[in-house]
Amino acid sequence: MSVKRASAAAASAVLLAGLATVPAGTATAATTAACQLTVGSVTSGGDIGYSNITASAPPTAKQGTGPHLFTPGIAKASSTWTESLDVPAGSTTTGRVVLNDTLYSAYYSDTSGVPPTGLKKIGSGWTYFTMVEDSFWQPGPGYPGAGARYGLKGGSGDLYRWVLDSKGVWHSQVAGGFAAVKTMALISETKAYDTFLANTRGGALYTIRIPRTSPMKPIVKQVRTSTWQTFESLVAERCGNQSTLLTAIDKDTGAAYLYAVSHANGTATVIKGLGKVPGTYKDPVYYLNTAEGNPPLNGD
Repeated sequence: MSVKRASAAAASAVLLAGLATVPAGTATAATTAACQLTVGSVTSGGDIGYSNITASAPPTAKQGTGPHLFTPGIAKASSTWTESLDVPAGSTTTGRVVLNDTLYSAYYSDTSGVPPTGLKKIGSGWTYFTMVEDSFWQPGPGYPGAGARYGLKGGSGDLYRWVLDSKGVWHSQVAGGFAAVKTMALISETKAYDTFLANTRGGALYTIRIPRTSPMKPIVKQVRTSTWQTFESLVAERCGNQSTLLTAIDKDTGAAYLYAVSHANGTATVIKGLGKVPGTYKDPVYYLNTAEGNPPLNGD
């Protein structure tokens, strides 16, 4: 076996190990818990949809529909939605969504005394944006954090970043050169940078690392050269300390596929196909649904 082949095999073994988590003190236990992610969506009717996916062999999924939030047909893009537990009971799930020309903050809740849904305008001028995402990194409760808001403008291929300063003022920067990008998913949040995984219309797969320094200078690395052009949506979630669980969605056929992706390392990145996800995936908008307090994404 060549050195290169051996290195890939070792990385694959680490990746597979990262797909299961073993409770503390049970290193010899026969059973492990497979990683999971929740793919959220906005349906054509304006309802919240979801698919709870488990990285079993083969993958399993439980699909369903949540509350009605939006006028049918006006949702264009969405950030990650985050579920927060409320006291004494209930939860509230919040995200950012582009409706026609406007970016909104939206939520739905089952907490007593809280309106079940809500929508607040953030700003207009979002007609041509195909992606919006919020990142947030924090080493632990009470520690200073870091984050940003991102938007990809279709046509021009301009990638925007907005950062909030200590006085509550948003500052924007932009980097061009991303017109070939079809869709992208946040895979890493650190003190020093955020990283997206993006596919192009030509089929290539790239990581786009964005240092938090100013001016904004994204660092692009190729991961794969072909075969990824069919996917209109990528949804990624952390899987242990070693890997990322990625759902790639082909809306034309309504099919979704699950992948385990190792720590990003250019073309040496290991990507293992876990199989087709049960269900039909043809909603206009897809996003990650996660829980408040989950560790930051660590795919790069």
